Amino acid sequence: MRIIAGKYAKRNLFTLKSNKTRPTSDKVKESLFNSLGQFFDGGQVLDLYGGSGALAIEAVSRGYDHAVICDINYQAVQIIKKNVALTKEETKFEVFKMPDKVALKKLSEDNYGFDLVFLDPPYAKQKIAQIMTEMLNLNLVNDGAIFVCETDDQTELAPVAGFELVKEHHLGKTIVRIYRKE
Repeated sequence: MRIIAGKYAKRNLFTLKSNKTRPTSDKVKESLFNSLGQFFDGGQVLDLYGGSGALAIEAVSRGYDHAVICDINYQAVQIIKKNVALTKEETKFEVFKMPDKVALKKLSEDNYGFDLVFLDPPYAKQKIAQIMTEMLNLNLVNDGAIFVCETDDQTELAPVAGFELVKEHHLGKTIVRIYRKE
């Protein structure tokens, strides 16, 4: 796995060698960023289920200002930190080891607001709609924010109040849904 484009392009990333994470493939990542727009002009990113941190690092590589990457798994957090170090711009990233709800509460207390959010929870624990609603309630979502939600092809997502489904990509056994805050 590598960074595809931007200022960190072609850097190979570390991944966790276990079944506890499912790294987003380069093919899925490239399709995703092609649909979002190739490059960006600032903004704040949240990857709530970071895994390797690849999506948030790719977003910053392509022009976002700052990313918060969270994961509950100790080994995943160590991999994320190694990958952030590869950018040589560690100040553009914050990495937290904590469960999703604890992270959202902390980020809300610290007055964060996000423009791009990646939600790719473990498939067995689908809670995307609940997390999106909670982020709205905690005022963590900036106007026009984009949510990128990745699931397996067996998972249906009900409409989420306050969000419009903008695009849906079927990529093999993966479905990527892109929502915009209304």
